Amino acid sequence: MSRNNKAPAKTARPVTDLASVFFALGDRTRLQLIAVLCAGGAFSIAQLTANTDLTRQAVTKHLQVLADAGVVKDLKMGRERLWQFDPAQMEEARKALETIGRQWELALGRLKASIEAEA
Repeated sequence: MSRNNKAPAKTARPVTDLASVFFALGDRTRLQLIAVLCAGGAFSIAQLTANTDLTRQAVTKHLQVLADAGVVKDLKMGRERLWQFDPAQMEEARKALETIGRQWELALGRLKASIEAEA
C-alpha cells in the first residue's frame, strides 16, 4: 500500500505474465517479422524469407518464439502454413506499459512534491 492508502492500479493481467511477449519482441529479427505481418495478411515462410538473408529454418524458429508468446498464429492452408499477427497479446502488453507509465508519473509527482515541501 502506498502512503495515501490507495492500492496500486491493477492491469488486466500481471505484467510478469507478459514477460514472454516482451522477450519475443526483444529481438531485431522478430520485430522485423512482426512489422511485415502487421502490414497485412498471412504469409508463408517462403514469403517471409524472400529478399532477405534469413533462412527458412531461422524464420521458423523466430516465428515459434513469437507464437509461444501469443503474438502470431499459424493457419494451415492445404500443405502450407501461413503466419499472421495476433493482436490480443500486444494489446495486453500495451495496457501493461500504460499502467507502468501512469505509476511512473505518479511516483515522479510524489518525488517532486516531497522535494518542494522540503525547500
